[in-house]
Amino acid sequence: MEKKKVSVWTSNRFWRRSAAWVTGVSAILLILLTFDSLAQMKMGTEEDIKNKVDKRVPSPVVINYTIDYLLDPYRGHEVPIIGGAVKKDGRVKSAYEQKEKFFGRDDYSEEEARALIHLGKLTIQAKNCMDCHTLLGNGAYYAPDLTKAWLDPTWNTLAPAYNGKEYAMVEFLKNPPQMAMHERKMPNLGITDEEAKGVVAYLKFMSAIDTNGFPRNFGKIKGAVDARK
Repeated sequence: MEKKKVSVWTSNRFWRRSAAWVTGVSAILLILLTFDSLAQMKMGTEEDIKNKVDKRVPSPVVINYTIDYLLDPYRGHEVPIIGGAVKKDGRVKSAYEQKEKFFGRDDYSEEEARALIHLGKLTIQAKNCMDCHTLLGNGAYYAPDLTKAWLDPTWNTLAPAYNGKEYAMVEFLKNPPQMAMHERKMPNLGITDEEAKGVVAYLKFMSAIDTNGFPRNFGKIKGAVDARK
């Protein structure tokens, strides 16, 4: 009796082996991607900045430097620019040279900057800011996204009246209703002066994190940042 030829596409053995190979390869890729993600998320050091080494998450001492958000033609979206920009091989990169006063100083040590940023993070958690705001894609969408809040052009317009945009941000955090910029007014959360400084440091640090262009076109849509415009 002639043996009936079975198509490979209807073979249970073929599909079991395929499933095993796909599962194995996927597991290996997942492990490799996990290690790569951990390396990408690792915070940089003060030495990295001194040596002009780019890190997705820079050292806390980044608060001593100017921070901008410019289009990198090579990557096709905006990237954080720390300490001025340099153009090389069609790319826009950080120069790590231009410092700026932040609450009267531009010489915070890594320990001092880390402590100030940590205070800001704890304050944001304690005040439940993410019940209304978004940070790095997490949180709510009732109030403005805070991922790049330090780069909000509104603070530059308020800076002269407060001797610096960091001081303007502190005054806003201490008494939001008085400086309301949206119909959805932020309530007074009883944030102290030191807590407000910590929050501003945290937001400045956040603005220096390379988030692959997220959020897109931050601050460029008329009325999206300051509803009074």
